Amino acid sequence: MTEDLVDIVWNGALSGSFDAAGLSGRWSIDDGEHAQLAVLARWVQRGRSRAGWKVGLTSGAVRDAFGPGVRPFGFLLQERVFESGATVGLPRMSRAGLETELCFRAGRRLAGADLDTGEVERSLSWVAPAFELNERRIDGPQDPGVRVADNLTQWGVVVGAPVSPLPDRAVLARSAATLSQDGQVLETVAADGHIDDHYLSIARLAAQLSRFGRAIEEGDLVITGSFAARRNGLEPGEYAGAFEGLGEVRVRLVEA
Repeated sequence: MTEDLVDIVWNGALSGSFDAAGLSGRWSIDDGEHAQLAVLARWVQRGRSRAGWKVGLTSGAVRDAFGPGVRPFGFLLQERVFESGATVGLPRMSRAGLETELCFRAGRRLAGADLDTGEVERSLSWVAPAFELNERRIDGPQDPGVRVADNLTQWGVVVGAPVSPLPDRAVLARSAATLSQDGQVLETVAADGHIDDHYLSIARLAAQLSRFGRAIEEGDLVITGSFAARRNGLEPGEYAGAFEGLGEVRVRLVEA
């Protein structure tokens, strides 16, 4: 990893896009994680704070896209955590996308490579229906290392009402998410066979973070992967994500 490459990704984070043509083959996934954390450090230097983490490549066709069990992390910025019902301007995001996800809150610090899913479950405060807001910043080759450096398209998150205590694990395993726009159903996706076990994903996240001297800290938010989504050509409107047995999240996306 070199500083000039971090500069490219950082400038893309500020502007909403960057040309990746010259980056092909130059970064491993680990290089990408180091670069991503360097970008996070620059946000912190500007007075921003980290709200939590995302676990990447846990669902659908992208599972194992970087190799069996490879689940890279991304970070969430506090200033881009919105409550359900918020209005967000589409121009704030370049080539915006939206995904229905579940968001968990850590009730205590989770660190290291030896966490089991039971320990993870006992350490979480709540779960909530959520939207991940995405920004497709990369122009050119979509190398794994570059995608990780670019924070896996993460831009923000909208969080619904917390559910606490956590529901039975079987509820999460069989839940389905329905995405609607202005009252019209766009897609319904069930968890079964589609997404990794959420507690396993969080354990993997803690293990991956530990390799870079990081951890899931008490109070961190963690999003664990996409259900129903709209990734291209996102239009203005009122979007709702309803999770069976867990509630609903809403966001209004506007052109202003």
